[in-house]
Formats: sequence, structure tokens, C-alpha cells
Amino acid sequence: MTTPHILTGPDLAQSWSLIRRRAGERISLVPTMGALHAGHLSLIDAARRHSDRVMVSIFVNPTQFNRRDDFDAYPRTVDDDIELCRNAGVDAIYLPTVEAMYPTGFATTIEPGPIAQHWEGTHRPGHFAGVATVVVKLLLACAPDVAVFGRKDLQQLAVISRTITDLNIATAIVGAPTIREADGLAMSSRNRRLSPDARSRATAIHRGLLAAVTSAARSGDVDQIERAALADIEPAADSIEYVAVIDRATFVRPTGVCAPDSCALIVAAWFDGVRLIDNMTLDGLD
Repeated sequence: MTTPHILTGPDLAQSWSLIRRRAGERISLVPTMGALHAGHLSLIDAARRHSDRVMVSIFVNPTQFNRRDDFDAYPRTVDDDIELCRNAGVDAIYLPTVEAMYPTGFATTIEPGPIAQHWEGTHRPGHFAGVATVVVKLLLACAPDVAVFGRKDLQQLAVISRTITDLNIATAIVGAPTIREADGLAMSSRNRRLSPDARSRATAIHRGLLAAVTSAARSGDVDQIERAALADIEPAADSIEYVAVIDRATFVRPTGVCAPDSCALIVAAWFDGVRLIDNMTLDGLD
């Protein structure tokens, strides 16, 4: 099996992509922060369906962490990640250093719009500015035709899509379904940090999401939907930042009732010092 090209700076990524483009090939990018797992493999598979060549970026982006301890604790498994990419047939890995991404004198930040102001934007100040900035830098370096992101980070996907549209960047953004463990827990690199007890308790998130879908099918009442989810999640979590029904277009919480096909339930909760997020559309289709 061919070993992926390792590209350690934007100039190398740009050159690799230019050669591929001149050969008439389409390129897909899967942006990641490493610690790859089966969920990332599903993104790589989706990327391959859209292109001739697949790139994976691995970069733990410091500007999207609002807590230094969270950044320091984020798992880093580069050798394993490269091997996983090799086995998955990835063509190139963009593996920049912090210095390559943010050289001395770097002073530009992209400030996303209203969709970034709620939920994650409230609980993680500066997070989405860091996300929008790094994603634009990755796209400019790798020049993909398509970039694939998981829908587990639903608000992030919405912020990125809005940013790319507003800045006229010629990359199609594709959202791929959330991949779950057999017990329903959404796959996440952060799951590695869960104690066995916390790992068991965290499955309550998925049960709460399913309860919300059931409640939405009965009445669509926003308060009832949230209560149904909380009945499962609240007893299991150490703390909850939000369990909320949102309009998927605006990320604003509706009042009264919501249409299941246009709303989702989003969750952020803590388990033994690990923050987990998840979501599910209220029609249960995603």
C-alpha cells in the first residue's frame, strides 16, 4: 500500500495540490485534529466518493481552545494516525507545525457571524473564530474541491458553511453522518479520556436524544422535548451546559412548537472532566 505524502507546510501542500489539479484530478480534504478513529474513516470514505485524491489534515489548533488544560490534554497520536491513513488509502497528509500555521507576526482572525454566537459560542468564547480562521487557512493551503466534516459538530459545520459561502471560497462543504459506538455514544477523540464509569454514564446522551425524537413525534412542543432528553441525561452527567432544541438554519431556540424536520436537539455535558457534545435531528433521520 502506498505511503501518503507528508506535507509539513502550506507551500508543500499548495504544490502537491497544484500538481494534482494540473493532472485533471479532483481533491477532497478531511480536516482533523488527529487521534483518528472509525468516525474519521467514514469521513475519508465520504471524501473518496467525491474525488480522485484524498488529503487528511492533522493539526491540533490552539486558537480554538478556550482552556489551556483542554488543549494540553487533547490526545496526540501522530504515528498511529499516519498508519491509519496509509491503510485507508489516503494520498496526502497535511501535517503542519504551529509555527507553520501561525508564524511570528500572524495577526488576522476571521470573526464568524450570528450563527456562532449561541451555544458553543457562548460556552467557548473565541472558539468559532479559531475554527473559522484555521479552516480557511487549511482550505487555502490544500486547495480542495471538497472538504468533508462530521455532523456530530453540527454548529461547527454550520459556521464553516456560512464562512466559506460568505468569503466565496470555491470548496464544496459536505456534512457526513455521525458514527456511533454500538451503545450509541458518538465517536470522538475525547472519548479516550473517559474513565470506565464516565464512559458508561455518557451513553445517557444518546438515550436522551432518542427520547427527544420520540417526544417531537408526539407533539413538537419545545419544552416537552427538552424535558424528555433531560430525564435521561441529567441524572448521568456531572454537569450540563445545554440541552436545547434549535432551528437548524439559525441555531436559535424556537418558542412553542417546532417542525421535527427543521429542528435538532443539541447537547453539551461533562463527564469526569471530559466535555462531550452530540446532536440529533428531531425527525430522527440524522
